[in-house]
Amino acid sequence: MAKRAARPQARPKTTRAARAPESSGPVGSNGSNGSNGNLDVAHLEPALNEDDIRVRAYHRYLERGAGDGADFDDWVEAEKDLKVAHN
Repeated sequence: MAKRAARPQARPKTTRAARAPESSGPVGSNGSNGSNGNLDVAHLEPALNEDDIRVRAYHRYLERGAGDGADFDDWVEAEKDLKVAHN
């Protein structure tokens, strides 16, 4: 009886560790990116909460008569509404 060729073993999938985003400028020894040692947070906008966006998008859906097919538009407009409200 002839021997069958051995099947190659499947390699286990490995995951790569997530890399931190690269800095856009020099970083000081204290982790700040400003020359005076303070992190400039004036340009940072508050993060939108996904639950708030979801609720606002649902309200837009109801406001336009609960019609199907515009869920993406409702989501985008809800994000815009909340960004304006946060500023």
